[in-house]
Amino acid sequence: MTYHTLAISQPNELTFGRVVYPVTTPRGLVIGGGTVYPELNFTLPPMSITPDTREEVLTHYREIISSALERAAALYQEGVVFEFETLPEMTLDPSLGIEIVSILNEACEQYHQSHGIRGEIRLTPNDLRELGKPLRMRSGKYLDLILTLFEGGAQAGGNLLSIESTGGKELSDHAIMNCDISASLYSLSVLGVRDVKFLWEHITRIARSTGTISGGDTACGFGNTAMVLADKRYIPRVFAAIVRILTVVRTLAAVEAGAQGPDKDCGYEGPYLKAIAGIPISMEGRSSACAHFSPVGNIAGACCDLWSNESVSNVRLLSGMAPTVSMEQLIYDTRLYHAASQLGSRDAYVRMLVESDVHRDPQALVLAPEHVIDIAGHIVQGKNAVDASVRGALRGLDIIEAHVHDGSLTLDAREEAWIPLIREKLEEVPRDEDEFTDSMLPLLEEQGIDLGEYGL
Repeated sequence: MTYHTLAISQPNELTFGRVVYPVTTPRGLVIGGGTVYPELNFTLPPMSITPDTREEVLTHYREIISSALERAAALYQEGVVFEFETLPEMTLDPSLGIEIVSILNEACEQYHQSHGIRGEIRLTPNDLRELGKPLRMRSGKYLDLILTLFEGGAQAGGNLLSIESTGGKELSDHAIMNCDISASLYSLSVLGVRDVKFLWEHITRIARSTGTISGGDTACGFGNTAMVLADKRYIPRVFAAIVRILTVVRTLAAVEAGAQGPDKDCGYEGPYLKAIAGIPISMEGRSSACAHFSPVGNIAGACCDLWSNESVSNVRLLSGMAPTVSMEQLIYDTRLYHAASQLGSRDAYVRMLVESDVHRDPQALVLAPEHVIDIAGHIVQGKNAVDASVRGALRGLDIIEAHVHDGSLTLDAREEAWIPLIREKLEEVPRDEDEFTDSMLPLLEEQGIDLGEYGL
């Protein structure tokens, strides 16, 4: 653990649009300097991506970006981030991904010149490494392709570099489905932390050499997987809430390796990163219902610096194409943040966002600014990643339990029964990484985890 104190230690300072360390993009967009900006994420409609359809793919992206920028100009939007999250075929063939970045960037530059819009591209290659059989996390063609895309995409105008990395997911999926909190902890605080540090040393080096910004990671494949399964009632919501806390130290490892923010939107650990490291964050909530459902639609926006829609396919709706619709929705959402600030109602608006969700789900409860500060304060006391994660998770359980007992959190008896079960398992975990690894060896061997791919 690099961080041992909080950058933001007061709940009323953990708010939207403001950070300790703002990020200024090449076109002068200041993220975290007082204004919340929309971040539009988009993808293709269902279609094949082959050499024969390459021009059709490029046409889709030209239409998406031009239509979105046209709508932004019509609504007098001054700044926006566009996240280009690649599909596998666009990373397997980096030239395709790089060409799309170039198309998006050219449109941003055109509207910057003609309308003064400060538009930036966040380049997010998908993590191909999980395709490898056997899994190769630190070498091989898939890692090489990712880094090639980062390098070429940064040179083509991808000024914010991010990834949704997957190190440890092969154990995490098993852990979540079996509600094995010890395995979740190991996948995130040992395998995940080691992989994120390795990967982000490369990404940060590329950012520095290309004059771009090393943005941030996300534990979407861990925390949001648990959230979606909890929403379907396949696993307890309490378990998903604690997994959310366990994702923090994993994604913080990217910042420790040089990421400056904004982190990527879909992990929801962002508020903790903001409290601990003071970096800007991207969040999603009600705006991401086009991609997935969640119990944190409003509270997720309480301290955002970018407000995202997660992702939407380029399909036609009654008013227009779906990405353009999301663009308008995000702009109106961010106008409310601006109005609350201008009218001196910032604290009141944060309170409304929090109160509308916080009493209904433990996953929302652990995103309330006062609880984020509290839990983050325990995390930074950790002697190492495992210790930090356990401290944070145990404090989260205490907070959930206290709110259940005073009636301010709705939780049925079956859910409540998981609190002592999870606490007992976490208290049994060795806080030393080597001892923890030894205790996990039977499961790791059963699941076919190659510890050498994590430097173990």
